[in-house]
Amino acid sequence: MHVVYPGSFDPLHNGHFDVIQRASRLFDRVTVAVLENPSKRHVWLFTPEERVAIIRRAVLEARLPNVEVDTFHGLLAEYMRRLGARVIVKGLRAVSDYENELQMAHLNRQLGNRPETLFIMAATRWSFVSSTMVKEIARFGGDVSKLVPPATAEALRAKLAPAE
Repeated sequence: MHVVYPGSFDPLHNGHFDVIQRASRLFDRVTVAVLENPSKRHVWLFTPEERVAIIRRAVLEARLPNVEVDTFHGLLAEYMRRLGARVIVKGLRAVSDYENELQMAHLNRQLGNRPETLFIMAATRWSFVSSTMVKEIARFGGDVSKLVPPATAEALRAKLAPAE
């Protein structure tokens, strides 16, 4: 079964990566789909291409051969149709995530090839981690190495390094 795990991933953190690893054990093929979310356009730290590169490196280092990384614009349901995939995987951290994701799952079922959405609960140790918080900590010089894969930590250091 081919599943798609969509998200902004700006940046990829250990909660995201936990879902990727767990999905890779459950499904034959996982596409991590980096999307451009228009509502977050002015708050992105990394370009879609940079996010794809970070995720590809993390996947390679973790030796997940059935995981591929792609980027797309537009409706997820249309992207799913183009791929021929019928299942969306989403990670959940809290009830507030569920309410938003449930609404999106119902809307996606009305579009495209009527994809199913499967939820994977975040591991407890990562349930408090968000990309927004990782960026905030990193911008103020905090150590995020325990919250993100090495590929992300390195990219954050390079992106946020003070100009010399």
